[in-house]
Amino acid sequence: MRRVVVTAAGSINALGRGVAAFAAALREGRSGIGEISLFDPTGYRTRYAAQVAELEPPAGLSPAVLRRASRSDLLALVAAEEALRSSGWQGERDGIGLVLGGSTGGMLASEEYCRRTTLGIAGAKPSMALGTPVSTSGDFVAHVYGCHGPRLAISTACSSGGNALGIAADWIRQGKAQAVLSGGTDSLCRMTFSGFNSLQALDPAPCRPFDRDRAGLSLGEGAAMFLLEDLDHARARGARIQAELLGYGVSADAHHITQPRPDGGSAALALARALAESGVSRDDIDYVNAHGTATPANDATETRALKHCLGARAYRIPVSSTKSITGHCLAAAGAIEALACIIALREQFVPPTVGLVHPDPECDLDYVPGEARPTALRTVASSSYGFGGNNTTIVLRRFED
Repeated sequence: MRRVVVTAAGSINALGRGVAAFAAALREGRSGIGEISLFDPTGYRTRYAAQVAELEPPAGLSPAVLRRASRSDLLALVAAEEALRSSGWQGERDGIGLVLGGSTGGMLASEEYCRRTTLGIAGAKPSMALGTPVSTSGDFVAHVYGCHGPRLAISTACSSGGNALGIAADWIRQGKAQAVLSGGTDSLCRMTFSGFNSLQALDPAPCRPFDRDRAGLSLGEGAAMFLLEDLDHARARGARIQAELLGYGVSADAHHITQPRPDGGSAALALARALAESGVSRDDIDYVNAHGTATPANDATETRALKHCLGARAYRIPVSSTKSITGHCLAAAGAIEALACIIALREQFVPPTVGLVHPDPECDLDYVPGEARPTALRTVASSSYGFGGNNTTIVLRRFED
């Protein structure tokens, strides 16, 4: 079977632009959650989110792209540009496929268009709503960077980014592409804030995963993109290999549109399937990047799922939620957290769970509170659970020849 490796990555989130900025924040345990300024949050449960402070588009974009690209599109373009630039890829990109996860697309601009239209404010152009379809971000990335391979938009709520990576790996193993640009992108918008506010799922303060006083999540935005390749193809072109994507597992709760299945059985099934596809046992897992939203239901359910699948091993391995650093970036979360895992494998440390001060007795695993921890890591798992019961876990390994 073909081996799938990660040969490049690109990133933008509230911690800064670029993989290096993200790695530094993870090591320092520095959170990007702060007061939002994209729109007025008056009336919501919180004023906090992990917002990208400065979103400068990549250099050289045409006026037409700049005029039509939504915030989600620009986040994807920034991450894709870094991934492709750092990949060392030479020549045409005709054979590069593209799988990109998304959820709200260009909703922020569409909201502004509707506001101006409704209130009769000048400057309401229909082009502001062109980015509404989830597929638009992938369209822009393929167009700007000349990726003519197979293309797919994935929207499975908060597991979109993880599923995008899994499907990209499937394409490579099936011989549909030798290289695939894959990841996730999502921007903050009023609709997201309103939806989670109505569910009373937003913490008035920055989120506190696995803490007994946790009161909900903190939303975030960003993008992470990776170049995945067939190992032989990567070797032939002299690529620098960052990690190996061993496999992924998917399951459905079939339970509730917003609440996880309480016993954690379906989440455990996604992890078990990921281990089986990857050819590793639970004893091989050295770290789990948890979904860790800081909602009362998720964190308790995820703890049960880890115990159910990993048994006694669950008590002996570090588990952390990097959403305490990046916020919950929705469709981009799985990709951003996969990047956190790759950084952890490369630099041999476990990112911390920020804000965890008073552990919940029901969440009694090693959740790495407060500070990053130097740890020997070889094989790690990252889980993403989306609304509707869309569960995904990917398994990554430090590359070994």
